[in-house]
Amino acid sequence: MSDKRKQSLYFPEDMLKEIQLEATRQDRSLSWIVQKAWKIARKEIQRYPSVNDVAPGEEVMDDERGLQDHDDD
Repeated sequence: MSDKRKQSLYFPEDMLKEIQLEATRQDRSLSWIVQKAWKIARKEIQRYPSVNDVAPGEEVMDDERGLQDHDDD
């Protein structure tokens, strides 16, 4: 048996619409799409520095955690 837990996740409206469109296109649930996206992206996400890796006074990139958005790739 797999461990299934409910969790609320919050997405920007535009991103949620994109996920919903993809779920509809694939005839899959939102949960399935997000789980697959995580499995595909997690190795790259693990390369991002943690909030504790940012030196005091160092400029933070796109948000408070120092993560860069890679939409341009």
